[in-house]
Amino acid sequence: MNDDLTQAELETLPSSKAELMDRIHHSRTALEKVINPLKEDQLSAPGPAEGWAVKDHLAHIAAWEQYMLKHYIRGMAPHEAMDVDDATMQAADETATNEILYRRNKHHPAYEVLAEFNRSYHEVLSTLEDMSFDELTKPRFPDDPEQRPLLTEVAGNTYGHYAEHTLWIKDLLGGL
Repeated sequence: MNDDLTQAELETLPSSKAELMDRIHHSRTALEKVINPLKEDQLSAPGPAEGWAVKDHLAHIAAWEQYMLKHYIRGMAPHEAMDVDDATMQAADETATNEILYRRNKHHPAYEVLAEFNRSYHEVLSTLEDMSFDELTKPRFPDDPEQRPLLTEVAGNTYGHYAEHTLWIKDLLGGL
């Protein structure tokens, strides 16, 4: 079975909770097939381009999952959900935020990163299982002028993010 999601699946939102959970599972499985055979030194070896090791990608994914849970689902303020001061969060674009996350986690050993990566994933699954699809299709925020559904954030921080980083990790491993 091919666990990679098609481009169409990545570009369209699921139409049911079962489809959402299936996409999350398939994308995560594809990522795990790439990382599970790796040893500690392979997880920790810095990449040739930006220097991110495989473990840095995994820490990044877990951090954004946690941000999604804390901010979009539980309603925590963005800076609190990201665990930075408000001024830093307001001044940071996505690249700067990713750099903050990288610096925060780069010295953590691979076994710690893997534990958090797995813990976070299970928390995401548990949280989503407790939510109805109707809740996921409501606007992210009541005052969102674009009325984007919460589902866009869930997709972007789960199956879409896993697929994106699976490709980057494959590239990184090919360059080591």
